[in-house]
Amino acid sequence: MLQEFPKPPFPDQQQPMPGTTARMSPRPDHGEGSYKGSGRLLGKKAIITGADSGIGRAVTLAYAREGADVLISYLNEHEDADDTRRLVEDAGRKAVLVPGDIQHAEHCRKIVETAVAELGGVDLLVNNAAHQASFKALEEISDEEWELTFRVNIHAMFYLTKAAVPHMKPGSAIINTASINADKPNPTLLAYATTKGAIQNFTAGLAQLLADKGIRANAVAPGPIWTPLIPSTMPAEKVAHFGEQAPMKRPGQPAELATAYVMLADPLSSYVSGATIAVTGGGPML
Repeated sequence: MLQEFPKPPFPDQQQPMPGTTARMSPRPDHGEGSYKGSGRLLGKKAIITGADSGIGRAVTLAYAREGADVLISYLNEHEDADDTRRLVEDAGRKAVLVPGDIQHAEHCRKIVETAVAELGGVDLLVNNAAHQASFKALEEISDEEWELTFRVNIHAMFYLTKAAVPHMKPGSAIINTASINADKPNPTLLAYATTKGAIQNFTAGLAQLLADKGIRANAVAPGPIWTPLIPSTMPAEKVAHFGEQAPMKRPGQPAELATAYVMLADPLSSYVSGATIAVTGGGPML
């Protein structure tokens, strides 16, 4: 039977950035009760940024249940990160927590060094963490806000990838979180949408650059997904009706994206590189 997921309108709610899972209503579904692994990533070593909550938590849970050990990179949401760690350990896999700000190149290099030291290598890199903020007018976007969005969303992706590739063997994979905003930019998310277009282009070029090393690079482009980013970065009236614009008339749950990230990480997807997988609830990508 098809699972029923929550539809708007949602209760009034707002949080300070970056938001926490516990304060969301309804609580996001990360696949805790539904995702069943089958050993597709057995023995793999994964780095996942923004892994404390939302899409990152769902991907971390799925990777662990598929047999991977995971480094959980996150900013400062320690309670959420601990919950994610428990999910990994309950699956019988190793979890390593690394808090800190990925806008800084040195921290990105520390993440990779920690994965090599504590997990024994890097087979999978999921560049998922992102910053977004809503603005109704161009003049409301400060220089600092513009630069922060690029440092977190695209510069960090470059730093992490550059640091990880020397440790990645043939058959490894890089998966970047883009967005439907890459093709259909929301004007109130101008900085965020611009970086997501850059991510899609970065992924396509990276796939060609790394092909001779046997390393694949792909992207997942989510539509509206119910994560702490939403009540912490959007006005309450938009949160209440978030996802109504999708053909399915609701936001996706983080659990509904996990299988795309598993497929792209699976060694059996060995000829899939340079692709963008849209997970948009029926919303077309251009």
